[in-house]
Amino acid sequence: MRPSAAADIATINRISAVPAMLQVITEMTGMRFAAVARVTQHTWTACAVLDNLGFGLKPGGELDLATTLCFESMNSNLPIIIDKASEDPLYQDHRTPKIYQFESYITIPVYRADGDLFGTLCALDPEPAALKNSSIQTTMESFARLLTLQIETEENLQQVETELALAREHAELREQFIAVLGHDLRNPLFAMTTAAERLLCKHPDPQTNDLVQHIRTCGLRASQLVEDVLDFARGRLGSGIPVHLRQCPDLDQVLEHVVSEVRHIYPERQINSIIGPLDVIECDSNRLAQLLSNLLTNAITHGSATGPVQIRCETHAAVFTLSVTNQGIPIPTQAVQQLFQPYSRPATDTPQAGLGLGLYIASQIALSHNGRLSVLSDELQGTTFTFTMPLSLPPEP
Repeated sequence: MRPSAAADIATINRISAVPAMLQVITEMTGMRFAAVARVTQHTWTACAVLDNLGFGLKPGGELDLATTLCFESMNSNLPIIIDKASEDPLYQDHRTPKIYQFESYITIPVYRADGDLFGTLCALDPEPAALKNSSIQTTMESFARLLTLQIETEENLQQVETELALAREHAELREQFIAVLGHDLRNPLFAMTTAAERLLCKHPDPQTNDLVQHIRTCGLRASQLVEDVLDFARGRLGSGIPVHLRQCPDLDQVLEHVVSEVRHIYPERQINSIIGPLDVIECDSNRLAQLLSNLLTNAITHGSATGPVQIRCETHAAVFTLSVTNQGIPIPTQAVQQLFQPYSRPATDTPQAGLGLGLYIASQIALSHNGRLSVLSDELQGTTFTFTMPLSLPPEP
């Protein structure tokens, strides 16, 4: 389907070489009007104009195609060159020179890359000009071929940009849908886990306790997955993961509690921690607990099954540092750049729980604290994820 007139005009006006082409044509010939026009079976539409003549035609302006010589050139696929219309044996009695009051005229067809006619590159003037014995035809034919290439490039670029914008729109809609779905799943999951907890506390029954506990555990796990999806959607939709910064005098206790929970879940693993003492730090302690939990779970899941996991938290030189180190096969260099992207997983045939959002969410929490999450991995030292956060913002310049 051929683009609209407005689209073709916009395409020509995005080609930065067009004004220079028209300027060269007028300087070489002495003619004072030059244009690039879009020509169809029914219309002649100016796309770009250099008018030193006062002809009065602007981009978007139209001429009656039947009154132009472009109509004849379009049918013959040949240039038309006139030095002096009043003495030209073919055009001295033609109505077009009389309608537009020109003596000198040249038109060169411009084609699209697929061979269809786009339009014309033309020039005219009321005064005669020596065109037939000059190099102007060769020059304008070169310009016409260049326009063919440029039109194709611009149209392809516009197509790519349109498809990209559409893909972004669809991606945003998908992420909004994920956010809404995750939000709506919260209530039934909360009701399920609350009901299971109530049954265990108020109505214990040895025959059903294991089943109720299983329901509670699955509900809590599903709730965590929903929270991960919501955090992912917040990060991807541009608002970022929300944090509530406040003075936290008990951050060391909050982080110790995370370590204790993970030790309870993985009693067979050796988890060593050195936390604090920490000063009063302005942060979102719940989010930093989530960051540590994600890093610790990642270390246990992907590190050596027998090697220890080391956790260190400290403040030094106005910087808070939290690091988690595990032993095992180092992360390949080519994979490091993708670790903090959504759904990033190491290549393995072993089924893995979760959505692959843990490190992405941890990195977004780091950014929300004006901090940074980095990783170093080698065979001797193991793999260390390090979160650093300035304890005060740098002074404004």
